[in-house]
Amino acid sequence: MNPQIEQLQRLTRRHFFGKSAHGVGALALSSLLGRTLGAAAPVAADPMAPRLPHFAARAKRVIYLHLTGSPPHLDLFDYKPELVKRNGQDCPDAFLKGKRFAFTSGVPKLLGTPRTFTQCGQGGVWLSDAIPQLQTVADELCVIRSMTTDQFNHAPAELLVYTGSPRSGRPSIGSWVTYGLGTENQNLPGFVVLISSGVQPNGGKNSYGNGFLPSVYQGVQCRSKGDPVLYASDPAGLDRDVRRMSLDTLRELNEIQGRELGHPETQTRIAQYELAFRMQMSVPEVMDINRESAGTLADYGAKPGESSFANNCLLARRLVEQGVRYVQLFDWGWDFHGTGPGEDIRDGLTRKCATMDRPVAALIKDLRQRGLLDETLIVLGGEFGRTPFREGRTAKSDILGRDHFPDCYSMVMAGGGIRGGMMYGESDELGFSVARNKTTVHDLQATLLHQLGFNHERLTYRFQGRDYRLTDVEGELIRGILA
Repeated sequence: MNPQIEQLQRLTRRHFFGKSAHGVGALALSSLLGRTLGAAAPVAADPMAPRLPHFAARAKRVIYLHLTGSPPHLDLFDYKPELVKRNGQDCPDAFLKGKRFAFTSGVPKLLGTPRTFTQCGQGGVWLSDAIPQLQTVADELCVIRSMTTDQFNHAPAELLVYTGSPRSGRPSIGSWVTYGLGTENQNLPGFVVLISSGVQPNGGKNSYGNGFLPSVYQGVQCRSKGDPVLYASDPAGLDRDVRRMSLDTLRELNEIQGRELGHPETQTRIAQYELAFRMQMSVPEVMDINRESAGTLADYGAKPGESSFANNCLLARRLVEQGVRYVQLFDWGWDFHGTGPGEDIRDGLTRKCATMDRPVAALIKDLRQRGLLDETLIVLGGEFGRTPFREGRTAKSDILGRDHFPDCYSMVMAGGGIRGGMMYGESDELGFSVARNKTTVHDLQATLLHQLGFNHERLTYRFQGRDYRLTDVEGELIRGILA
């Protein structure tokens, strides 16, 4: 990189004003002496070339399944018999004092789950009747029941999960992973995003954006219906040979600019043009689930041509099988306030879980059968939890729903060197707070990076005068869940 440009990129506004007197003097002296800067550095290597992590990794890839809106964990993963016994009683004041809730005020009624829980597998993992297929893979699951966050609104909480900050502008997990590892398949993006239910995540594209990292590391949204990737097709009347010639010319021009200015986004531009050209051939093939057997489609509940969570789970397996490092699924519709029949934790939750339960169980079994599960880390969950009491707006309704709750919730992990058939951590007897092994969002992030071979404190990027990392200044490895 040109040393002058590199120096300018490192300057902050504060640094400029603090050092301007010396800096301007030095520039004047340099000009008087006719001093010249060294020759420009050559254009950087391919930013997506495969790279080694800090140490030997247990996982090579990640599939993160985000249930947007946050599922009612007390009706799925965290069984509370005492809460069931006290169903309908006033919530004790000790649990409300000094707390804020999104849509609840006054004294709400405790809400014990109407679901039936069963201990499943050799590890005796408690799972509800809303997820019968996940019960069949209980020995692959690690249920963390002591998660906590400091955000109780959707967008900030989701951004905290994926970028380490509740505010926009930071790189997402997938971007950090591809920045650290590059890609195994030069014909496919290193970071792919799949969105079902037709709605973007609460944090918008920031939830899978590159932030201040070079834009080559941003998530590439693929679709299971229509063109797999928008704007990657050739314009009408432009054949592939002419397209190749035009890209060669653009590459030459960009390389000239890269040598002169040394800006990292120039190399990103070259890499993205070339990747888009290769993707025109590779992406349609990998995204075509018609290539799967009828039995596999049935296992997932996938239907070619549709845009569904089931299709996306199958696509996730196809993508990691082809070397994609990080696949992010977002599925809308898990905000169970009880404001309508679809948000009732009885029939509404049964119907919604039916769209998730089978494909996630099928994904785990499929990866295991293909010998990929041990090297593929699966994460399943939302951005926070749901209250142990009824949501205030629907307290007098026949529909049962829960409000947002940051203090204690559950996440599920599988594969990738994580111990299966276990429950980690514990909430209190009513589910209001963490009773054992408190686990934060930054702890989860640190553990995900560790399984990929990274010390989360050392995977950094210098921006505006300081080194940033995904976990900011926090995060501890969750050692108790490691195999």
